[in-house]
Amino acid sequence: MPDAILRIALPSPLRRLFDYRAPPGVPRSALQPGARLRVPFGRRELIGILIEVTDHSEVPAGKLKPALQLLDAQSPLPPALFKLCLWTAQYYQHSLGDTLSWALPVLLRQGEPAEVRQERFWHLVDGAQLDDPRLSRAPRQREALQTIAQHPHGVAHQLLGQLQLNKESLGQLREKGLVRVEIRRHAVSERHLNWLAEPELPLNPEQRAAAEAVRTGFGHFNAFLLAGVTGSGKTEVYLQLIRETLEAGKQALVLIPEINLGPQTLARFERRFNARIALLHSGVNDRERLDAWLAARDGEADIIIGTRSALFTPMQRPGLIIIDEEHDASYKQQEGLRYHARDLAVVRAHQENIPILLGSATPSLESLHNAHSGRYAMLHLHQRAGGAQQPRFLRLDVKSRPLDSGISGPMQQAIAKTLAAGQQVLVFLNRRGFAPTLLCHDCGWLSECPRCDARMTVHQRSGELRCHHCGHVERQPSNCPKCNNVDLRPVGAGTERAEERLGILFPQVPVLRVDRDSTSRKEAMTMLFNTVQRGEPCILVGTQMLAKGHHFPRVTLVAILDADGGLFSADFRASERMAQLIVQVAGRAGRAEEPGKVIIQSHLADHPLLVQLTEQGYFAFAEQALSERRSAGLPPFCHLALLRAEAHKPGQAEGFLDEACSEAELLVSELKLSGIELLGPVPAPMERRAGRYRAQLLVQANARAPLHRLLSTWMLALEQMPSGRAVRWSLDVDPIDLF
Repeated sequence: MPDAILRIALPSPLRRLFDYRAPPGVPRSALQPGARLRVPFGRRELIGILIEVTDHSEVPAGKLKPALQLLDAQSPLPPALFKLCLWTAQYYQHSLGDTLSWALPVLLRQGEPAEVRQERFWHLVDGAQLDDPRLSRAPRQREALQTIAQHPHGVAHQLLGQLQLNKESLGQLREKGLVRVEIRRHAVSERHLNWLAEPELPLNPEQRAAAEAVRTGFGHFNAFLLAGVTGSGKTEVYLQLIRETLEAGKQALVLIPEINLGPQTLARFERRFNARIALLHSGVNDRERLDAWLAARDGEADIIIGTRSALFTPMQRPGLIIIDEEHDASYKQQEGLRYHARDLAVVRAHQENIPILLGSATPSLESLHNAHSGRYAMLHLHQRAGGAQQPRFLRLDVKSRPLDSGISGPMQQAIAKTLAAGQQVLVFLNRRGFAPTLLCHDCGWLSECPRCDARMTVHQRSGELRCHHCGHVERQPSNCPKCNNVDLRPVGAGTERAEERLGILFPQVPVLRVDRDSTSRKEAMTMLFNTVQRGEPCILVGTQMLAKGHHFPRVTLVAILDADGGLFSADFRASERMAQLIVQVAGRAGRAEEPGKVIIQSHLADHPLLVQLTEQGYFAFAEQALSERRSAGLPPFCHLALLRAEAHKPGQAEGFLDEACSEAELLVSELKLSGIELLGPVPAPMERRAGRYRAQLLVQANARAPLHRLLSTWMLALEQMPSGRAVRWSLDVDPIDLF
């Protein structure tokens, strides 16, 4: 019988499999597809995944290396997830090895066993006496023995420090035969007959109709779009559907857009359910993440909550997938495997034959189009929960008005009036730092990044200039680097400057800043929100982090300091994002008894988009935007793929893309593909970033099938192209921005 040849997917950008001989002494019957193997690769060792066992290889037998070690008796990835990875690699034109690597927790990629942690538990030995005479002169050992005796199920080794147990004392007790160590799996909490830890809230007729519609879809694939205004009680609908999923003996997967929403979502779910909840996001350490992943795979976690990458969490008994804030751009991975978690979640639900619920107050135009075309069932929540009123919008024209750190006089008066009434104010400005740039008043020098075509932001607190694109940092100069003048002025306003000025204008109330700089420390976000939840007058100043899913019952005024950014952008999605952001931020106002008000400062207060959004609402804007996209032949009425390239020398990236474009034109002709257009190559909107020159080529198609037919053949050709080795290039299928 010929030697078994192992076809292995490796975490490499190359879209191919690699052939190896079986590890010495490992029988063919032990080699199961999906199992991990450690293999030699050049001078390194890599962890690969076995795709198939065959008898033939195009590589001569003498050149085939043996794999070093088989790590799994069976695949750590269940068949359903393995199938999803195969689909993902094919659709996003990404290496299969790299895709499978993304789907595995870090420790499994590093070769750790795919087993739940074995823990040491300290127990009292049967018959051990607390007044053992050998302990008369060992008070610490006697105290340790008494503590162990209070835990009949044993004390986990990792909890010794919390219980002030000394390892040395325990070692001595073990030598005396008074305590023993038992190694067993990490303790799993018991299942409850009653899943509810607190009573459910009564549903209004709209919520009840939405829950009933999803309930009828249990047990088979159905996609639902829950379009509910902010504060309409979407979360309560989620919670009641999850309870029914648990009662049916199934698991639920809930995706959220931001890590910062994790703790409050987890707290709400823990209050509601007697269930085992696994939390997966980048703030969880590698060991905890693996434990949660394995608990979900083995059916020991009932509810899985996580950000984008939690989509790849296996479930033994999948029952329901929920995508909260489905419109959010953070569901799209912007490097490596450029997948969109929302879109892939729909594919996964279809493959697992379970319902999926997408929820948002401002659904993406793609999801609305899917609802209009019958792919999704549309569910509406028009009323705010508890009878709260929708906020009132006011557009404030600031043309020719003086702005004090970005804040106009009428806006200051509105803030003062709200605080005097004992209420809270949210000030929204989607720019971090003190000011967007530093200007020399004498010669006109601007603080430009030496590595990007961008200006560096002034961060006054740290006395630094920072580039928010590449991370370059330098000290804030005291003299102009060009003319040596000392009259350097920060231009424009960021959250830091607004926070400082509001603190001077309203010294009697706390001013709390919420952006990536102020919340980088662990627990910082929780401490900020605890202050807000006390309900005393305060001012929250922040970026789009404030727009996502937070509940501030005492906020009655939302002040949007600059709404003009999305009105004249080169990106066709900018107006959609701006509309979503305004509506989401506005939704933080008036969520309890007091009515809310939203004041939008703009130099273009009569712009048709702002007028329509504030007077007719998001859905009127969305219908208009969809109509414009249809006329222009833009997504969702066409399909895009963006080939990006970057290089150290100017012109190198365009040179590669010119060749790529010629190759694509040839393939379109050879394969007789219609409805495909190649646009470019052109320099990227920000041509130089992090010291590299960037360019891009856009492929636009009327239908998805011919586009993917072109891409699969084109990618193989590009990998062989010599000019491709001198640049860094990547393909983005369904890009959400063209930068």
